[in-house]
Amino acid sequence: MAVAEHLRRLGGVATRRQLLTVCTPHQLAKAVDRGAVVRSARGRYALPEADVAKAAAHAVSGTLCLTSAALEHGWAVKRPPDLPQVALPRNRIRAPGSTTRVEVKRLRLGPDDVQDGVTTPDRTLLDCLRALPFDEALAIADSALRSGYRRQRLLALVRDARGPGAARMRSIAELATADAANPFESVLRAVAVTVPGLAVRPQVSLHRPDRLVVGGGQFLGRPDLVDEELRIVVEADSFEWHGDRAALRSDARRYNAFVVNGWLVLRFSWEDVMLHPDDVRAVLVAAVEERTNQLCPTCRRAS
Repeated sequence: MAVAEHLRRLGGVATRRQLLTVCTPHQLAKAVDRGAVVRSARGRYALPEADVAKAAAHAVSGTLCLTSAALEHGWAVKRPPDLPQVALPRNRIRAPGSTTRVEVKRLRLGPDDVQDGVTTPDRTLLDCLRALPFDEALAIADSALRSGYRRQRLLALVRDARGPGAARMRSIAELATADAANPFESVLRAVAVTVPGLAVRPQVSLHRPDRLVVGGGQFLGRPDLVDEELRIVVEADSFEWHGDRAALRSDARRYNAFVVNGWLVLRFSWEDVMLHPDDVRAVLVAAVEERTNQLCPTCRRAS
């Protein structure tokens, strides 16, 4: 798989360290030389579309917004937009004959909402949480927190939100966490939280049961998502994330350790999570039913 496609799957932006888990330094250098990826800052890389998007917004005297703005801020996204997303005033008519191809968004922006032709981080989050699909919005909120945006600021930002989608904005902000490693994990969590009876938390440390040791015995690992009551582990799993055979062997041993210690391990590919979320949800629903019947046979009859 080409370096640019790896970068796209990582959310359109990534650190050198992240990219070197899926390609060699030589491959990364060649991709930069060809212009397939660009070095956006020291140790950080982005798709070349990011530079194109800002130029496109400038060409129509607009403001880069939503997912395009998130990428400009260095936040990973579920999928980069096909066209630059550009905000224009509601009463602005594009110049006849304009050949710049953009996805126009009609937004009312104040002077404090824009910086250097891009919506500010605060305004970008407000717009994304209100307008984007749930999974895309959660992926961006998670990435913002990973990048250093403070959780308390995010919660305060949406606390007084009004209008369509305000309640959903607050729900996404409450769910957002810096613990999700990438949009792949964020989107998987977005699917999981819609499953009745499933209560997952990201990056929970699991240990072998040992009544003589506070917190348990031998460390087993920190899966992507864990439901501690139903003892379900949910992993965002794809061969390219392992990097090499040694990492693949390590993960296989880790999964086996979870299973023999009573955990049901569910592993989902990038393609299924990103392209077939309904299939993923169906598996999770079945897993909840199976574990509920196994761990508490009377619970289902009682309900």
